[in-house]
Amino acid sequence: MEKKKDRLIRGTAMNGKVRAFAVRTTELVEELRRRHDTYPTATAALGRTVTAAAMMGAMLKGREKLCIMVKGDGPIGQIVAESNALGEVCGYVHHPHIHLPSNSMGKLDVAGAVGTEGFIDIIKDLGLKEPYRGSIPIISGELAEDFTYYFAVSEQTPAAVGLGVLVDTDESVIVAGGFIVQLLPGLTDAEITEIEKALGAMPSVTTLLDQGLEPEEMLRFLLPDAVVMDELDINFACQCSRERVEQTLVSLGQDELERLIAEDEQAEVVCHFCNEAYVFNKDELQVILEQAKS
Repeated sequence: MEKKKDRLIRGTAMNGKVRAFAVRTTELVEELRRRHDTYPTATAALGRTVTAAAMMGAMLKGREKLCIMVKGDGPIGQIVAESNALGEVCGYVHHPHIHLPSNSMGKLDVAGAVGTEGFIDIIKDLGLKEPYRGSIPIISGELAEDFTYYFAVSEQTPAAVGLGVLVDTDESVIVAGGFIVQLLPGLTDAEITEIEKALGAMPSVTTLLDQGLEPEEMLRFLLPDAVVMDELDINFACQCSRERVEQTLVSLGQDELERLIAEDEQAEVVCHFCNEAYVFNKDELQVILEQAKS
Protein backbone atom coordinates (compact mmCIF):
# COMPACT_ATOMS: atom_id res chain seq x y z
CA MET A 1 0.00 0.00 0.00
CA GLU A 2 1.34 3.44 -0.94
CA LYS A 3 2.47 5.49 2.06
CA LYS A 4 0.58 8.71 2.58
CA LYS A 5 2.49 11.70 3.88
CA ASP A 6 1.55 13.24 7.19
CA ARG A 7 -0.61 16.31 6.82
CA LEU A 8 -2.79 18.55 8.94
CA ILE A 9 -5.81 20.53 7.84
CA ARG A 10 -7.40 23.54 9.51
CA GLY A 11 -11.03 24.31 8.89
CA THR A 12 -14.19 25.98 10.12
CA ALA A 13 -17.83 24.90 10.25
CA MET A 14 -21.26 26.20 11.21
CA ASN A 15 -20.59 29.67 9.76
CA GLY A 16 -17.28 30.10 11.57
CA LYS A 17 -18.66 29.15 14.99
CA VAL A 18 -16.56 25.97 15.06
CA ARG A 19 -12.81 25.77 14.50
CA ALA A 20 -11.39 22.37 13.64
CA PHE A 21 -8.09 20.58 13.07
CA ALA A 22 -7.50 17.06 11.77
CA VAL A 23 -4.17 15.36 11.21
CA ARG A 24 -2.49 12.17 10.05
CA THR A 25 0.75 11.49 11.97
CA THR A 26 1.51 7.90 10.90
CA GLU A 27 5.01 8.59 9.55
CA LEU A 28 5.92 10.81 12.52
CA VAL A 29 4.88 8.21 15.11
CA GLU A 30 6.63 5.40 13.21
CA GLU A 31 9.81 7.52 13.02
CA LEU A 32 9.69 8.05 16.80
CA ARG A 33 9.00 4.35 17.40
CA ARG A 34 12.03 3.43 15.30
CA ARG A 35 14.33 6.01 16.92
CA HIS A 36 13.34 5.24 20.51
CA ASP A 37 12.53 1.53 20.11
CA THR A 38 9.17 1.99 21.84
CA TYR A 39 7.05 -1.05 22.67
CA PRO A 40 3.36 -0.96 21.54
CA THR A 41 1.73 0.64 24.62
CA ALA A 42 4.53 3.23 24.84
CA THR A 43 4.20 3.86 21.08
CA ALA A 44 0.47 4.58 21.51
CA ALA A 45 1.01 6.93 24.48
CA LEU A 46 3.84 8.84 22.79
CA GLY A 47 1.94 8.84 19.48
CA ARG A 48 -1.20 10.34 21.00
CA THR A 49 0.87 13.04 22.74
CA VAL A 50 2.82 14.10 19.63
CA THR A 51 -0.41 14.07 17.60
CA ALA A 52 -1.98 16.53 20.07
CA ALA A 53 1.25 18.56 19.95
CA ALA A 54 1.13 18.72 16.14
CA MET A 55 -2.40 20.18 16.20
CA MET A 56 -1.68 22.58 19.06
CA GLY A 57 1.46 23.71 17.23
CA ALA A 58 -0.71 24.54 14.23
CA MET A 59 -2.63 26.99 16.46
CA LEU A 60 0.57 29.04 16.87
CA LYS A 61 2.08 31.66 14.56
CA GLY A 62 5.51 32.46 13.14
CA ARG A 63 8.36 31.19 15.30
CA GLU A 64 6.18 30.32 18.31
CA LYS A 65 6.60 26.83 19.76
CA LEU A 66 5.22 24.66 22.51
CA CYS A 67 6.20 21.82 24.79
CA ILE A 68 3.83 19.26 26.33
CA MET A 69 4.92 17.28 29.40
CA VAL A 70 2.73 14.43 30.59
CA LYS A 71 3.82 13.45 34.10
CA GLY A 72 1.67 10.56 35.30
CA ASP A 73 2.23 7.91 37.96
CA GLY A 74 2.30 5.02 35.46
CA PRO A 75 5.32 2.88 34.48
CA ILE A 76 6.02 4.86 31.30
CA GLY A 77 7.30 7.88 33.27
CA GLN A 78 7.25 11.29 31.62
CA ILE A 79 6.20 11.89 27.99
CA VAL A 80 7.59 15.02 26.34
CA ALA A 81 6.55 16.45 22.96
CA GLU A 82 7.63 19.65 21.21
CA SER A 83 6.09 21.31 18.17
CA ASN A 84 5.90 24.63 16.34
CA ALA A 85 3.79 26.54 13.83
CA LEU A 86 5.77 25.03 10.92
CA GLY A 87 4.53 21.49 11.52
CA GLU A 88 7.84 20.31 13.02
CA VAL A 89 7.30 17.82 15.85
CA CYS A 90 9.47 15.60 18.07
CA GLY A 91 9.05 13.74 21.32
CA TYR A 92 10.23 11.00 23.64
CA VAL A 93 9.13 8.92 26.60
CA HIS A 94 11.24 8.15 29.68
CA HIS A 95 10.61 4.39 29.63
CA PRO A 96 10.09 3.28 26.01
CA HIS A 97 10.08 -0.46 26.76
CA ILE A 98 6.58 -0.56 28.27
CA HIS A 99 3.92 -2.90 26.93
CA LEU A 100 0.87 -3.83 29.01
CA PRO A 101 -1.95 -6.35 28.45
CA SER A 102 -4.93 -4.91 26.50
CA ASN A 103 -7.56 -2.98 28.47
CA SER A 104 -11.21 -4.08 28.92
CA MET A 105 -12.05 -2.70 25.45
CA GLY A 106 -9.35 -4.91 23.89
CA LYS A 107 -7.23 -1.84 23.09
CA LEU A 108 -3.71 -0.76 24.07
CA ASP A 109 -3.82 0.24 27.75
CA VAL A 110 -2.51 3.81 27.45
CA ALA A 111 -4.07 4.90 30.75
CA GLY A 112 -2.34 1.97 32.47
CA ALA A 113 1.01 3.10 31.07
CA VAL A 114 0.53 6.84 31.67
CA GLY A 115 -1.21 6.53 35.03
CA THR A 116 -4.33 8.29 36.27
CA GLU A 117 -2.65 10.58 38.83
CA GLY A 118 -0.35 13.41 37.87
CA PHE A 119 -0.26 16.50 35.68
CA ILE A 120 -0.03 17.65 32.09
CA ASP A 121 1.98 20.84 31.65
CA ILE A 122 1.82 22.86 28.45
CA ILE A 123 4.45 25.54 27.94
CA LYS A 124 4.08 27.94 25.01
CA ASP A 125 6.98 30.10 23.87
CA LEU A 126 5.14 33.01 22.27
CA GLY A 127 8.26 35.19 21.95
CA LEU A 128 7.41 37.15 25.10
CA LYS A 129 9.65 37.59 28.14
CA GLU A 130 7.98 34.76 30.01
CA PRO A 131 6.55 31.61 28.39
CA TYR A 132 2.85 30.84 28.95
CA ARG A 133 2.29 27.85 31.23
CA GLY A 134 -0.90 25.86 31.61
CA SER A 135 -1.20 22.87 33.93
CA ILE A 136 -4.06 20.44 34.49
CA PRO A 137 -4.42 17.27 36.54
CA ILE A 138 -4.59 14.03 34.55
CA ILE A 139 -8.24 12.97 34.59
CA SER A 140 -8.19 9.73 32.59
CA GLY A 141 -4.68 8.96 31.32
CA GLU A 142 -6.14 8.04 27.91
CA LEU A 143 -4.94 11.53 26.85
CA ALA A 144 -7.73 12.61 24.46
CA GLU A 145 -10.04 13.30 27.42
CA ASP A 146 -7.16 14.97 29.25
CA PHE A 147 -6.50 17.40 26.39
CA THR A 148 -10.25 18.06 26.10
CA TYR A 149 -10.16 19.03 29.78
CA TYR A 150 -7.08 21.23 29.17
CA PHE A 151 -8.91 23.31 26.54
CA ALA A 152 -11.95 23.75 28.78
CA VAL A 153 -9.95 24.75 31.86
CA SER A 154 -6.78 26.48 30.64
CA GLU A 155 -8.01 28.05 27.41
CA GLN A 156 -11.70 28.44 28.35
CA THR A 157 -12.66 26.93 24.99
CA PRO A 158 -15.03 23.93 24.97
CA ALA A 159 -13.43 21.35 22.65
CA ALA A 160 -13.59 17.71 21.61
CA VAL A 161 -10.28 15.91 21.08
CA GLY A 162 -9.80 12.55 19.36
CA LEU A 163 -6.41 10.78 19.23
CA GLY A 164 -5.47 7.33 17.99
CA VAL A 165 -2.52 5.08 17.17
CA LEU A 166 -2.92 1.62 15.62
CA VAL A 167 0.07 -0.71 16.05
CA ASP A 168 0.76 -3.78 13.89
CA THR A 169 1.76 -7.25 15.10
CA ASP A 170 5.39 -6.45 14.14
CA GLU A 171 5.13 -3.38 16.44
CA SER A 172 5.25 -0.88 13.52
CA VAL A 173 2.63 1.87 13.27
CA ILE A 174 -0.25 1.18 10.87
CA VAL A 175 -1.96 4.58 11.28
CA ALA A 176 -1.92 7.49 13.72
CA GLY A 177 -3.80 10.76 13.82
CA GLY A 178 -6.42 12.85 15.53
CA PHE A 179 -8.78 15.83 15.54
CA ILE A 180 -9.57 18.85 17.69
CA VAL A 181 -12.96 20.56 17.35
CA GLN A 182 -13.27 23.88 19.22
CA LEU A 183 -16.68 25.41 19.92
CA LEU A 184 -16.63 29.19 19.62
CA PRO A 185 -19.19 31.69 20.97
CA GLY A 186 -22.51 31.95 19.13
CA LEU A 187 -23.42 28.27 18.83
CA THR A 188 -27.04 27.43 19.67
CA ASP A 189 -27.96 24.55 21.99
CA ALA A 190 -29.33 22.69 18.96
CA GLU A 191 -26.01 23.03 17.11
CA ILE A 192 -24.04 21.84 20.16
CA THR A 193 -26.37 18.82 20.44
CA GLU A 194 -25.81 18.09 16.73
CA ILE A 195 -22.01 18.05 17.26
CA GLU A 196 -22.35 15.85 20.37
CA LYS A 197 -24.50 13.36 18.42
CA ALA A 198 -21.95 13.27 15.57
CA LEU A 199 -19.15 12.66 18.09
CA GLY A 200 -21.09 9.80 19.65
CA ALA A 201 -21.70 8.14 16.27
CA MET A 202 -18.21 8.66 14.88
CA PRO A 203 -15.98 5.58 14.43
CA SER A 204 -12.54 5.78 16.07
CA VAL A 205 -9.81 7.92 14.50
CA THR A 206 -7.75 4.81 13.70
CA THR A 207 -10.75 3.07 12.07
CA LEU A 208 -11.26 6.02 9.71
CA LEU A 209 -7.57 6.42 8.88
CA ASP A 210 -7.16 2.67 8.38
CA GLN A 211 -10.02 2.84 5.86
CA GLY A 212 -7.90 5.33 3.91
CA LEU A 213 -9.74 8.52 4.80
CA GLU A 214 -7.87 11.82 4.49
CA PRO A 215 -7.92 14.29 7.42
CA GLU A 216 -10.58 16.48 5.74
CA GLU A 217 -12.84 13.45 5.17
CA MET A 218 -12.41 12.50 8.83
CA LEU A 219 -13.46 16.01 9.81
CA ARG A 220 -16.58 15.89 7.61
CA PHE A 221 -17.72 12.82 9.53
CA LEU A 222 -18.16 15.21 12.46
CA LEU A 223 -18.92 18.46 10.64
CA PRO A 224 -20.53 17.84 7.25
CA ASP A 225 -20.29 21.54 6.34
CA ALA A 226 -16.58 21.84 7.26
CA VAL A 227 -14.65 24.24 5.02
CA VAL A 228 -10.89 23.63 4.73
CA MET A 229 -8.97 26.89 5.25
CA ASP A 230 -5.42 25.62 4.79
CA GLU A 231 -3.12 22.65 5.29
CA LEU A 232 0.31 21.95 6.70
CA ASP A 233 2.82 19.12 6.20
CA ILE A 234 3.78 17.45 9.48
CA ASN A 235 7.39 16.33 9.84
CA PHE A 236 9.68 14.87 12.47
CA ALA A 237 12.29 17.54 13.26
CA CYS A 238 14.68 17.83 16.16
CA GLN A 239 16.29 21.14 17.10
CA CYS A 240 19.54 19.52 18.29
CA SER A 241 22.87 20.09 16.52
CA ARG A 242 26.56 19.50 17.21
CA GLU A 243 26.95 23.24 17.97
CA ARG A 244 24.14 23.13 20.55
CA VAL A 245 25.67 20.08 22.22
CA GLU A 246 29.03 21.87 22.31
CA GLN A 247 27.40 24.76 24.16
CA THR A 248 25.91 22.29 26.64
CA LEU A 249 29.38 20.84 27.26
CA VAL A 250 30.81 24.35 27.74
CA SER A 251 28.14 24.97 30.38
CA LEU A 252 29.36 21.91 32.36
CA GLY A 253 32.28 24.07 33.50
CA GLN A 254 36.01 23.67 33.70
CA ASP A 255 36.23 21.02 36.46
CA GLU A 256 33.79 18.59 34.86
CA LEU A 257 35.44 18.94 31.43
CA GLU A 258 38.88 18.32 32.91
CA ARG A 259 37.52 15.19 34.59
CA LEU A 260 36.04 13.93 31.29
CA ILE A 261 39.37 14.48 29.51
CA ALA A 262 41.41 12.78 32.25
CA GLU A 263 39.11 9.83 32.98
CA ASP A 264 37.10 9.10 29.83
CA GLU A 265 39.20 10.79 27.11
CA GLN A 266 35.92 11.39 25.24
CA ALA A 267 32.30 12.41 25.77
CA GLU A 268 29.15 11.02 24.21
CA VAL A 269 25.95 13.06 24.42
CA VAL A 270 22.69 11.50 23.25
CA CYS A 271 19.75 13.76 22.36
CA HIS A 272 16.55 12.79 24.23
CA PHE A 273 14.33 13.78 21.31
CA CYS A 274 15.99 12.05 18.36
CA ASN A 275 18.39 9.59 20.00
CA GLU A 276 21.23 10.96 17.87
CA ALA A 277 24.63 10.43 19.55
CA TYR A 278 27.29 13.16 19.42
CA VAL A 279 30.81 11.95 20.23
CA PHE A 280 33.63 14.34 21.12
CA ASN A 281 37.22 13.02 21.27
CA LYS A 282 39.96 14.21 23.62
CA ASP A 283 41.25 16.94 21.25
CA GLU A 284 37.74 18.31 20.69
CA LEU A 285 37.08 18.33 24.44
CA GLN A 286 40.33 20.26 24.91
CA VAL A 287 39.02 22.96 22.53
CA ILE A 288 35.72 23.07 24.43
CA LEU A 289 37.63 23.34 27.71
CA GLU A 290 39.47 26.42 26.37
CA GLN A 291 36.06 27.94 25.51
CA ALA A 292 34.83 27.18 29.04
CA LYS A 293 37.91 28.88 30.51
CA SER A 294 37.36 32.02 28.46
